[in-house]
Amino acid sequence: MLPSYVCGQWWVPSADADGPAATADGPSAADRATTVRDASTGEPITRVSTEGLDLAAALDYGRTVGQRSLGALTFHQRALLLKRFALALTDRKAELYEASARTGATAADSWVDIDGGIGVLFSYSSKGRRELPNAQVYVDGPVEQLSKDGSFLGRHLYSRLPGIAVQINAFNFPVWGSLEKFAPAFLAGMPTLVKPATPTGFVAEAMVRVLVESGLLPDGSLQLVSGSVPTLFDHLRLGDLVAFTGSASTALQLRRHQAVQSGGVRFTVETDSLNASVLGPDAAPGTPEFDAYVRQLVTEMTAKAGQKCTAIRRAVVPAASVDAVIDAVATRIAEKVVLGDPRAEGVTMGPLASTAQRDEVLRQVATLQAAGGEVVVGSTEQPEVLRADGSRGPAPEGAFVSPLLLRFTDVAADALHQVEAFGPVASIVGYDSLDQAGDLVSRGGGSLVTSVATHDPDVARQLLTAIGAFNGRLLFLNRDDARSSTGHGSPQPQLVHGGPGRAGGGEELGGIRAVLHHMQRTAVQGTPDLLTALTGVWHAGATVESGGVHPFRKSLAELRLGDQVLSPYREVTLEDIETFAAFTGDRFYAHMDEEAAAANPFFPGRVAHGYLLISWAAGLFVEPAPGPVLANYGLEDLRFVTPVSPGDSIRVQLTAKQITPRETDDYGEVRWDARLTNQRDEVVAQYDVLTLVAKKATPSAG
Repeated sequence: MLPSYVCGQWWVPSADADGPAATADGPSAADRATTVRDASTGEPITRVSTEGLDLAAALDYGRTVGQRSLGALTFHQRALLLKRFALALTDRKAELYEASARTGATAADSWVDIDGGIGVLFSYSSKGRRELPNAQVYVDGPVEQLSKDGSFLGRHLYSRLPGIAVQINAFNFPVWGSLEKFAPAFLAGMPTLVKPATPTGFVAEAMVRVLVESGLLPDGSLQLVSGSVPTLFDHLRLGDLVAFTGSASTALQLRRHQAVQSGGVRFTVETDSLNASVLGPDAAPGTPEFDAYVRQLVTEMTAKAGQKCTAIRRAVVPAASVDAVIDAVATRIAEKVVLGDPRAEGVTMGPLASTAQRDEVLRQVATLQAAGGEVVVGSTEQPEVLRADGSRGPAPEGAFVSPLLLRFTDVAADALHQVEAFGPVASIVGYDSLDQAGDLVSRGGGSLVTSVATHDPDVARQLLTAIGAFNGRLLFLNRDDARSSTGHGSPQPQLVHGGPGRAGGGEELGGIRAVLHHMQRTAVQGTPDLLTALTGVWHAGATVESGGVHPFRKSLAELRLGDQVLSPYREVTLEDIETFAAFTGDRFYAHMDEEAAAANPFFPGRVAHGYLLISWAAGLFVEPAPGPVLANYGLEDLRFVTPVSPGDSIRVQLTAKQITPRETDDYGEVRWDARLTNQRDEVVAQYDVLTLVAKKATPSAG
């Protein structure tokens, strides 16, 4: 029996794995369990059941134990754990590849799933440390002044949801599908309960087992339920979140549940999608774009045996090129595709995940045929395959289907735009104009991704305008990016993965957006001191400390928000301006020509260079002796506000604004609020200075 991992321990349906014996009232627990079979050979792998599992207890364990353990960590600490998870999985991924082969996945398919999932962990670990503070709340957007005197401010903050993230995954990507949801939830500080699809759940279980045995998981941060969960939604409540990947019909049923309708449970959906790939009118046979289009189409038909939510289902090509595309696809499949058991050497495409899935795909192909689709590449007959022992022949016990391309002459056929055969199946249809091509794409009712093969920017612009709103992602393929492109069917953790309409409306992955999806955005109002305390970011008007030890003499351990330097004034002369112009070569007329400068509506006459003022500011606030400040890391958000004329004086106010220790280094980043003012106390320039500062003072730093 395939175990679940709940409440901090592994669980099987009963102490006796075979369950109670059959009675007159019905079959035994063992008989009621679902048998999962090898996709190539039909041999039993495991049995799956959740009979007797206390789902309510598992959810409460996540909300209590998981919330406490993750809540004690900062974004950066969670991000570092994600990296360690990735390394633990990398060390044992051979085990995952072995299990994955039993699902029908080739080595290349497994690489996309397993290494792709590990890559998601690495990516979120990196983004979390680069783009999030070493804190537990995230500040969103600029401060809002709500009073004239600056004593009352507003700010948007994100804080983690208080519940559990339930992640219901499809069968096609048991590792990547789990980790692409788990990573942003974990980084946000939200515990996860993973419910993988039964046919490939044993691979997800192997992945979770590696993480559990690593000893790295914070208590309650990750749980696994192997098997069906018919009462799951009855136990959900406000603060919980569900991320579902699967069929549109199941998603609709779940969306109607009271927990989602009125209970406040967040529900994110990614469902089946009739993704398209458009061949531009400029991409005629013989062009690099035509060749790249055909390669990509065959790849998307055969990778994971077409069992990808992002696979190309509709090839939309110029009417004059339909026959050429069909011939090229047939040739490439004949040359490149070897169908068989993934454990046999030379196999490039394996079976579907189960015989039930095979039968469902063939039923959908029959529906497409009945609607006018003509099979022009491949056959629906039982294929000959390469077996694990090297022999060839039919394998009715396996879930094999040949790659199939169907041609539609009726571009308006409903089935073409509504029926998805979730396997190695695509349909081809011709268009007469770009307007018609855009209309054909949009008839899919919303897709995860559409790709366009063109080298003509005008074609790209016209199609973007026509189809952008119907897609979560657009990939433009041409001779310049064909080799570097990650491909039509490969979502990236840095970019949104999801789509409107039929695709479900979700946005999985998507970088920090996905992290914030697991958090609540709240408008917080209060005084500068209060907002400083809540956000870990100093706000103008909050308490400052100046006149003592120069802040540049303080290590991170000694530095406090609000530590400030207020410099003396320095007068700007015409000689200073001309010297700077001669030294830098910046002789812009506003600095050198009184008459031309005065004619400019922004200047009263000749003015000082902005970069002269910034350079002077550094000299006014810097403490030159060696000390905890190790380096100038840069500056951000620079704005020049008021021109400075010869005879004006400037001073700088530098305040410690944000202190971010780096978890793995002996230094951290300090963000300083820099404000230049003139003798009339008008703001001349504003910006943030970034420095790298040692965590502890050294003897040489005094």
